[in-house]
Amino acid sequence: MDPVRNPYAPGAGQRPPELAGRDRELDVFDVVLERVARGRPERSLVLTGLRGVGKTVLLNTLRSAAIGRLWGTGKIEARPDQSLRRPVSGALHMAIRELAPHHRDPDRVDEVLGVLKAFALRANDGNAKLRDRWAPGIDVPPARGRADSGDIEIDLVELFTDAASLATDVGTGIALFIDEMQDLSATDVSALCAACHELSQLGAPLIVVGAGLPHLPAVLSAAKSYSERLFRYARIDRLDRDAADLALGVPAEREGVEYEQDALDLLYEKSGGYPYFVQAYGKATWDHAPQTPITANDVQVAAPEAEGELAVGFFGSRFERATPAEREYMRAMAVLSGDPGNDMDAAVPTSDIATSLGRKPASLSPARDALIKKGLIYSGERGTVAFTVPHFGRYLRTQPV
Repeated sequence: MDPVRNPYAPGAGQRPPELAGRDRELDVFDVVLERVARGRPERSLVLTGLRGVGKTVLLNTLRSAAIGRLWGTGKIEARPDQSLRRPVSGALHMAIRELAPHHRDPDRVDEVLGVLKAFALRANDGNAKLRDRWAPGIDVPPARGRADSGDIEIDLVELFTDAASLATDVGTGIALFIDEMQDLSATDVSALCAACHELSQLGAPLIVVGAGLPHLPAVLSAAKSYSERLFRYARIDRLDRDAADLALGVPAEREGVEYEQDALDLLYEKSGGYPYFVQAYGKATWDHAPQTPITANDVQVAAPEAEGELAVGFFGSRFERATPAEREYMRAMAVLSGDPGNDMDAAVPTSDIATSLGRKPASLSPARDALIKKGLIYSGERGTVAFTVPHFGRYLRTQPV
């Protein structure tokens, strides 16, 4: 069939042609937006799940919903090596710019922008040379005595409070979207939780919508014990069979193409229902199918191409980031997670990994910690680790040592 008309989109954060299986999350967010806009108390939202389940896509969709309600929005992607202050400054600047045209008092907008600039300038190292200092693109003088203490927790609380008051003036809200939230430093996570806690007590119309790996709730809880009650948590998992069929079938129908039932059966078996894999196998199958309806044989012929692309772009690129010691650790994980008594990619006790490698657990801590920092594995429960990428264990078991 015509590859130009291929509707599938296996890309990082790229919205699929049919966002199937996420209606519940979208409905929940609509309620949150409406409640906050009416001054009702509501919690911020945290999405968690493995890589490839569509967290970033959903985060972007939720942001579009907020923009549709005339909210001010901004989005950042957390990085382990970057303080929260600078990216938050840029994101909130964007949100305030979106609200400014609806505000009757430009001086009031400039007042909040002055606080934002004061907050942003604290990102600079006081010992840095003038030419090396970051200058935020905010054309108002920085305020003094507000959000400029240098303590990120104090400053973030004051900044969020002032930004939320601006949203209150125009009868709307602000939503800050944070992807890869588990990569924030412990200090920044603590500050973010404190700011959200203050906002919830004030009933202020500013919410944080975060997305991250499955251990993100544990990261938040370690920073502030009350975070368990502070956020509404939503686990984003693979698609069920009906949703996966919709993700494949609806875009195809728009192009006048159908699937035989056996083809859909095989596609679900191959993809496991993980949205990124659904798109990858769907794209390869479309390109190989000679005509409609698409058959199971078409899927079989196309599967090696999809698996080859996943091996290079989805699995291989991550494996290459690991050191030899880290790869040895992951290979041991893969073998153990593939035992007959375990589910595919199941969590593995760290003690079992040490035993299989003939090492003491303490000697493997550097490799484990580095892999967690790189986002290749996570520790959902004390003493266990699991892959952040679906089917990664299966991939490693097929690779030569």
